[in-house]
Amino acid sequence: MNKTQVIGKIRDTGIVPVIRARSEDEARRLIEAIMAGGISIFEVTMTVPNAVSLIRSLVTEFGDKAIIGAGTVLDASAAQDCLAAAAKFVVSPVLDLSVIEVCRQAGTAVFPGALTPTEIFAAWRAGADAVKIFPANAMGGADYLKAIKAPFPQIELMPTGGVTLATIGGYIRAGAIAAGVGSDLADVHAIRSGETEKITKTALAFINAVREARS
Repeated sequence: MNKTQVIGKIRDTGIVPVIRARSEDEARRLIEAIMAGGISIFEVTMTVPNAVSLIRSLVTEFGDKAIIGAGTVLDASAAQDCLAAAAKFVVSPVLDLSVIEVCRQAGTAVFPGALTPTEIFAAWRAGADAVKIFPANAMGGADYLKAIKAPFPQIELMPTGGVTLATIGGYIRAGAIAAGVGSDLADVHAIRSGETEKITKTALAFINAVREARS
């Protein structure tokens, strides 16, 4: 799957689950529960133990059935490691131009983090495929995204940070290409208590919320 296809799938789905867990097994169980609900895009963060090896394993296991990306990528070295593991996209909470350059050279989708208009424009000009607005909820949520899209309609935005089932529709209506969704969907507490069905049902609810926002 090439970069254009990856971005197209992210746009179509509108949801990028952000996987944070205390073990590879826990991360894998989160992913399986979310996949059962119909979402097949995953941002495996570098805070997961052995994240790079997990990404490599998931890419091999799922093939084109899932799009496995890397998150919390903070520098060029980490980006190179993730690309070597065949990550299909790279996400960062910060704007590091070297990360963008590594991904551009490899032809891999990259979503650096930014917050202010100056940072957002700098990320886009440097070659970001979309800019991760983080932390979106702390800056006013969908209203902030709508305000940013007014002067920058050409810049694709992916709000992340505190996105919930109640707020994702507002972000989509405000013009987000997709939203990064953390604990409201990738609920480690549900995994630890054996409530995998709860996660699966939540994934379905997120899909429906995006569809409703686009209808």
